[in-house]
Amino acid sequence: MEKNEQAELRKKYKEDIEKACEVMFNGGIILYPTDTIWGIGCDATNPEAVKRVYEIKKRIDSKALITLVDSPAKVNAYVQDMPEIAWDLIEFATKPLTIIYDKARNLAENLLAEDGSAGIRVTNEPFSKDLCMRFKKPIVSTSANISGEPSPQNFSEVSHEIISAVDYVVKYRQDEKAKAAPSSIIKLGNKGEVKIIRQ
Repeated sequence: MEKNEQAELRKKYKEDIEKACEVMFNGGIILYPTDTIWGIGCDATNPEAVKRVYEIKKRIDSKALITLVDSPAKVNAYVQDMPEIAWDLIEFATKPLTIIYDKARNLAENLLAEDGSAGIRVTNEPFSKDLCMRFKKPIVSTSANISGEPSPQNFSEVSHEIISAVDYVVKYRQDEKAKAAPSSIIKLGNKGEVKIIRQ
């Protein structure tokens, strides 16, 4: 790839990040690539934005949504008592891992499960990591499908209904055809008890 092409790609990548952040700062909804499948995202601290995500997915809001952050240290800001084992689980995970923590805090109330827990994942995928860093807040990441329908494994499988319902569609990685998979999910108790929800 020539230098001009690389420069153009970097410019588009930066514009994508800036535009997605601007939309979320204003309470909007984005469609974006993550460390797993394509996701519907918004400011995870904004209850009105979270409500719209449920509406787009046609999903009841008693089902919690996953949140992305860009580093393990950030998780601490959204969990009252982070079990010690969580640090090791995050560090040594060999694939994307969502951890459900008890007693979440500083997140939109309607994002949480009925027991007050929340699923949080530290993303290492470049775009979603940079997006979280730039946004400086946790970002909702829920599969880009109507509830009950199959999750899209790449952008080409995202339905027109979802694409037309969001406020901004990220351009980065739209051409990829590789099949992505959802994350593993485990639930952590305050005393470090581990329950596997999805491998």
